[in-house]
Amino acid sequence: MHTKGPVPSHIAFIMDGNRRYAKKKNLLEKDGYRAGFSVLINVLRYCYELGMKQITVYAFSIDNFKRRPEEVQSLMELMQEKIDELIAEESIVNRLGIRIYFRGNLKLLSEPVRSSVEMAMAKTAGNSKAVLSVCVAYTSTDEIARAVQESCEEKQDEIREQDASNTGNYALEQLIGVADIDRHMYMAGVPDPDVIIRTSGGTRLSNFLLWQSAHCLLYSPRALWPEISFWHLVLAIIYFQRNYFYVKEKKKQA
Repeated sequence: MHTKGPVPSHIAFIMDGNRRYAKKKNLLEKDGYRAGFSVLINVLRYCYELGMKQITVYAFSIDNFKRRPEEVQSLMELMQEKIDELIAEESIVNRLGIRIYFRGNLKLLSEPVRSSVEMAMAKTAGNSKAVLSVCVAYTSTDEIARAVQESCEEKQDEIREQDASNTGNYALEQLIGVADIDRHMYMAGVPDPDVIIRTSGGTRLSNFLLWQSAHCLLYSPRALWPEISFWHLVLAIIYFQRNYFYVKEKKKQA
């Protein structure tokens, strides 16, 4: 692909529209999600071929646990099935050398799904050509609250070690900075996204990467997630290139 500017190094996806796609095609909801998974595999390949090294997807929000119990159970079973497919020896993940991280409050997952998640991260730990971050049992507000809490606990221990008299909450607040919170994020160590793509034409972030998206572009194609093609990705890259210098300047001013 010929480009007239840099390609995003990190692209994130809000995979919206699986259920609407199922309804549009007269399919079961579960089959809509299956179609969405197939598209994810294609998108991973496209991103890799276009030179993007960090890909993040919003797979399952904490809020999704409030859906009908049978729907949640069905999604958990499908997730476990697809995780097992992702880490198969001949899967695209291993062929391309993609390392998988699952990021979120993983304690909320059922034991079988959590075991599959841990196995996937362990089995792909040796892959180093690209990184796929799967945000599951995730919301940004949960991520931020947890990071602040852990930062407070970390600094409280530090104060207790240094000063047995304890200097109080005011001193603790002075000790905690952005870098401390960053270190305790689920997304710690991952560069902020350059572009977040939300399919179905939506323009909400839906509690996804709120902390990390201060200088990020939002691109919203009208296509439902299972309808996303290579050309949608190309258009997103062109959109990024057109706005690259503007965003770069804003980052300098921050």
